[in-house]
Amino acid sequence: MSQSSTSQAVDNASVRHNWTTKEVQALFDLPFNDLMFKAQTVHRQHFNANEVQVSTLLSIKTGACPEDCKYCSQSARYKTDIEKERLMEVEKVLEAAKQAKAQGSTRFCMGAAWRNPKERDMPYVLEMVKGVKSLGLETCMTLGMLSPDQAGQLQEAGLDYYNHNLDTSPEHYNQIITTRTYQDRLDTLDAVRGAGMKVCSGGIVGLGEQANDRASLLVQLANLSPQPESVPINMLVKIDGTPLSDVEDLDSFDFIRCIAVARIMMPKSHVRLSAGREAMNEEMQSLCFLAGANSIFYGCKLLTAANPETNQDIMLFKKLGINTETIDNNIDEAQESIALKTAMVNNQNADLFYDAAN
Repeated sequence: MSQSSTSQAVDNASVRHNWTTKEVQALFDLPFNDLMFKAQTVHRQHFNANEVQVSTLLSIKTGACPEDCKYCSQSARYKTDIEKERLMEVEKVLEAAKQAKAQGSTRFCMGAAWRNPKERDMPYVLEMVKGVKSLGLETCMTLGMLSPDQAGQLQEAGLDYYNHNLDTSPEHYNQIITTRTYQDRLDTLDAVRGAGMKVCSGGIVGLGEQANDRASLLVQLANLSPQPESVPINMLVKIDGTPLSDVEDLDSFDFIRCIAVARIMMPKSHVRLSAGREAMNEEMQSLCFLAGANSIFYGCKLLTAANPETNQDIMLFKKLGINTETIDNNIDEAQESIALKTAMVNNQNADLFYDAAN
């Protein structure tokens, strides 16, 4: 594909579902400045370039996962420092959600280290969704594979988003995971769509994959119809005890290119600068925002800091002139005040939160 035809496709900035790996590789191969310009141009056509959506991620059940994902600290197959925990109580989850909202998050994401939720767990999970939704927050969950019936129950409870990443390309997938297939992941996304929920789906780069694998992953995501509303792009965080703990580091510019190409291919999606961000300096994060990233997870330090102005994320946003997105909700002033006071006096519950990288 010539540079001129690539430019024409980008300039049209329309949502497409017929991307080819060859086309995407041509985007990756553009001079860096040209790629960044195209990505920023597309970004400004669909979003406020100086606004970032902020989410908080909470582990509602940690460790002892039976899957063999080679990057994951929560797999029962590897010896890591993660402590196994049972499903959290609903009240503790809602308390954490109140803290997150008081600190500026608009979406509360709940993750469980399961292959798939068991029927005995569903009533508790559904109560979590209902409770978080009543606070005026957007709700998101990642619980592993879902049946259509489970997806329907979550949707009826008020779940807005379901996260289920494709992780890597179909070609590289079996080198990373063998306990579930690529089609299993696609089937879960179909169940989520069929239930009427929004999709959060992305992948991890730096898994030892080749450049064409990164292009192939983005093709898989962009050719979903409709495209995922939220696309987390994770940079591998190497965890001692996992098979990928010694994999070669991904070059920073290769990661930024992934963000830019994702923005071009999925112009209306929120592209989330996700796991690995704590290892990025301010300059790298800024280039990712310039490339079209417009969503992040607030880190644990923000959620427990007495003065949020000292938090690194807020300070970086201030330097860049970035504001956080807001959502419409029906929470009255009294409930807002209660949530804020709860956040201020319950910092001892910081251990409820976990790093999005794990």
